[in-house]
Amino acid sequence: MGAKTAVLAYADAEIAHVLQDAPTSEIGRAAALVARVRPRHRIDTDTEEAWELADALYPPEGTVCALSASGLDLVCDRVVMLDRPSQLPEHLVAAGRGRRLYLHAMHSVVDWLAFAVWDNGTLVRSLSLSPDSGIIEDIGERFPFEQPYWEGRHPVEPLPPFEDDEPYPLPFHPLALGERAMLEFFGFCVEGFSGEDDAPEPVVDIWDVELHGFRVTATSSGEGAD
Repeated sequence: MGAKTAVLAYADAEIAHVLQDAPTSEIGRAAALVARVRPRHRIDTDTEEAWELADALYPPEGTVCALSASGLDLVCDRVVMLDRPSQLPEHLVAAGRGRRLYLHAMHSVVDWLAFAVWDNGTLVRSLSLSPDSGIIEDIGERFPFEQPYWEGRHPVEPLPPFEDDEPYPLPFHPLALGERAMLEFFGFCVEGFSGEDDAPEPVVDIWDVELHGFRVTATSSGEGAD
């Protein structure tokens, strides 16, 4: 597994329904969204062509990708990759009042997953874990799609020549649950699932959805502030 994500999404409706139509993003609204996520930063339009969602999910440092369309504001930015998603800055949580807010972050190098969901500004679920750090945060009632993973129905099976190694320290692979969370939240996944997983088929093609790209630079008053 090699997936990486850094996604924050504000939704008025089912995100998959919005993305299925490959919505056209209005660049002015997308720039305003980036400015909200990165206050005290200079925001410049990326000179590159539009970013396909598949490539935008984990943009390079200094680049933020955003889509703003009817019913959905979606931003991809490494700054939202928090070990404790519940500590998302208050101004970002406040911007989700009256909407549902999703955070999804994964990093395949360390098998780390974090996701969180807020309803109308109230945190309802936050999870962060990796094999090295264990469960960093586990707040709120687990979603139904999580249960089979926690119940040990998707264990990490050792592959040759590692059969004699210590058992994997978690009852599932974080990236496997991360893929399932992406599918449940957004209607797409990156690397798919094993044959044993009962996950439904993705309904969004991540190569059809386009985002605007922006370069962000901290101003002198905003160094280190996000």
